[in-house]
Amino acid sequence: MEDLDINFSLDKFEKLIIDIGWESSEDWFNFWNNQKNILSIDQYWNNKVNDDWIWGLALPLLSQAYIFQKKFSDRKIIGISALPGTGKTTLGKWLEAISLKLNFKISVISIDDFYLPSDEMKLAIKNNPWNVSRGFPGSHSIKLMHEKLLNWKKNGELNVPVFDKSLRNGLGDRSHWRLDNPELLIIEGWFLGIEPSSSDVNHQHIISAELSPQESSYIGNIQSNLNKYLDVWSLIDNIWHLKPLKFEYMNTWKTNQEKEMLLQKGNALKDVKLNNFLRMLNVSIPHKSFDVINSYALLLIDQERNLLETRLNL
Repeated sequence: MEDLDINFSLDKFEKLIIDIGWESSEDWFNFWNNQKNILSIDQYWNNKVNDDWIWGLALPLLSQAYIFQKKFSDRKIIGISALPGTGKTTLGKWLEAISLKLNFKISVISIDDFYLPSDEMKLAIKNNPWNVSRGFPGSHSIKLMHEKLLNWKKNGELNVPVFDKSLRNGLGDRSHWRLDNPELLIIEGWFLGIEPSSSDVNHQHIISAELSPQESSYIGNIQSNLNKYLDVWSLIDNIWHLKPLKFEYMNTWKTNQEKEMLLQKGNALKDVKLNNFLRMLNVSIPHKSFDVINSYALLLIDQERNLLETRLNL
């Protein structure tokens, strides 16, 4: 891998690759280097994509999916936990496309696809202190999510809703249902794998974030709601956590993401609505909760989303 433009530690990376199932990182690199004809899919990623994202994130994750499909008879779910705007949606499209070139099918879904229908959502988000239309724990059809993931694990049939964030003038709504039969499932989300925190962590969070009384009160509801997601997390075999060095990098990434959606679809969060949404993302869950996600792999990125470290987190 000497000729690649990468900055992450190869020693930690090799341990990850060996744990996934290769003899060495050299054997792994040679395997994928021989597949070069399938690695470039221009409609998703182009030459502007750094080597570190391809070789440090996308291919290791795909490698685990490949090994799972080859060596295990039961159906596996891989989770990607990453803050909004990180790039996980683009990564997911690439993984779906590349897997077909390898003769097995991956489907990537988001916990956001399980947002409540508009009428139920109005009740679920009523009186939230940020006046946002979705996003925090408790705004999803959690029972439906668990049911659909479990059903896929049992019979291989994936039947899930698809949420379009541009509908209802940027408030979002379900647009259609997706029917599929993948051999491996990936689910992504910004608080995927997060568990309820202790009262001590909440206290530290309140002091550091300078929450309003309304926010402090409502965060108790969110912690209670997080308990309901634990059954969903239990169905995920391994979580890959893509984590920024500083939480606040997310503000720029999310803002740019919404600007891009406005250009593409004509509707997105902006101005006061965007600021309120960013506030919710920043304070609704204690930042320390993101430090203790029970992930299989941890991938650290800087403000420019350069991959600085990719390693086991066991």
